[in-house]
Amino acid sequence: MSMENNTPGVTSDEDVVKKAAERILALYGENKRITDGNYDKSLAVKCKNGTFVGKKSGSVIAYKGIPFVGKQPAGDLRWKAPVDCVPDDGVYEAYYFGRIPRQEGSIGQVGSFYPQSEECLFLNVWKAADQNTKKPVMVWIHGGAFEIGSTVEPREEGTNFIQENPDVILVSVEYRLNVFGFFHLSHLPDGADYPDAQNLGLLDQVMALKWVHENIAAFGGDPDNVTIFGESAGGASVTLLPLIDGAQKYFRRVIGESGTPVFTRSTEEAIACTNEVMEALGCKTVADLQKVDVEKLLQAAGIALNLRTWAERDGRTVPLDPYEAYAEGAAKNIDLLQGCNKDEMGYFVWGFGLDAWNAFAADRKANKLSQMTADEKALAESYCKDAKDVSPEYSSDTRFIDQLAFIAPLFRMSENQTKAGGKAYTYFFTPESGTPLIRSGHGIELAVVFNHPEETLVSGRAFDETFCKILRKMWVQFAKTGNPSLTADISPDGKAREWPLYDLKDKQLMVFDEHDVHVEKESERKLLDWERTCFMTKYYTI
Repeated sequence: MSMENNTPGVTSDEDVVKKAAERILALYGENKRITDGNYDKSLAVKCKNGTFVGKKSGSVIAYKGIPFVGKQPAGDLRWKAPVDCVPDDGVYEAYYFGRIPRQEGSIGQVGSFYPQSEECLFLNVWKAADQNTKKPVMVWIHGGAFEIGSTVEPREEGTNFIQENPDVILVSVEYRLNVFGFFHLSHLPDGADYPDAQNLGLLDQVMALKWVHENIAAFGGDPDNVTIFGESAGGASVTLLPLIDGAQKYFRRVIGESGTPVFTRSTEEAIACTNEVMEALGCKTVADLQKVDVEKLLQAAGIALNLRTWAERDGRTVPLDPYEAYAEGAAKNIDLLQGCNKDEMGYFVWGFGLDAWNAFAADRKANKLSQMTADEKALAESYCKDAKDVSPEYSSDTRFIDQLAFIAPLFRMSENQTKAGGKAYTYFFTPESGTPLIRSGHGIELAVVFNHPEETLVSGRAFDETFCKILRKMWVQFAKTGNPSLTADISPDGKAREWPLYDLKDKQLMVFDEHDVHVEKESERKLLDWERTCFMTKYYTI
């Protein structure tokens, strides 16, 4: 299941797709080297790999399309680890987003209509037009099921966010996706030269964070106060990055939105997926794959229904059991804020269409039940029988997948981080979309986080302005201090809100209700029937 791009109910409207593509393509341009010295020195920032000249919009300066590698991952470097930057005295425009990773276009991620290339490892920086320094840095990692997505996504553009919060620096990064970023190759006859191919997208993210660590001070940022945050596959990424050797020195805090290590696969699953693609293409070796047209490679991956090119629990980059790694304290020195939405799967009910979704959900449920022990199966079936807030549009099967993919993993993460002595703040987002079927679905909070109320494809409407400001202020306060609580003097509505740490007894969480942002004890709300759903986290991918 693709967690982002299965939106056939929307993509069937060719006019909608055409207009979205036109809108995104209008943003395109090519950054050039400046050789005549004719540029605004006040907009130029000297970095290790060049001086980059941004564009000012109001009180915000944006630097787009900055490469964070020494060589782009194309040609002989396809399926190889990212190459570090080298010193460069050149001066370059940073006016336009770089080309985005190769992927299938989708209305669910309209940024996917931007020009694509395997030469895609770029990042973007937004900062206030002031001379202040030592600002906290927030690095955004986009979602898209590790298959699609980009930093060009309009609802995630950074200008509005920085205009409201000029005391932080915002960065967004690209990383290799699908078969270019998450493709197991080492089992093939000539695969020994590609030991990292299964998790290259994560290694790209680490390289981007290294670039931020080494260069962000020149933009006014504090390299020792970096928060990484992301949603869906981005949420999975930021909860996996603390477990990668050497990565923790580049950040202090994590905000995970609707994504955890559940969006990973085993080596056996990864190999089976690769073999399926190889068979479809008639290939036997990596050398054979290198000769295949990129479009055919993407098409073969898309046709392989069980591919799910997600991060791999390979024991090399990602631990074999990420949850256990948290329980053992691997991330106890990292501050963690994470949560999910009330009706995550509503996004997919809307995207698939009700009948197609119900068939898919029933199939997924049957698949997962078949993997369980008799006792676990009985627990799961009893949960489905008693599932709350069920309707013809939101079945018990759909609630089952909510638990499997989002709610159970969320609480397992908070539980394990807390047991290990780390800090975990947990939230539950409840406002509903104005678009039928979506409810409080996957990704509905993104336009809120980045202050884009006009981006209503998923939200269907603009949410209450004060509510939105409270959420953003909590994100920023966490990035600044490691504690998202708001005192009355900085709260948008003048009301102090103490966000308690997650605890093992009451499992306290912040509920983002549009009319009342407040703390609840999960033990009273019973979002998670611990006895009947906790075990689901051992099954990972849905």
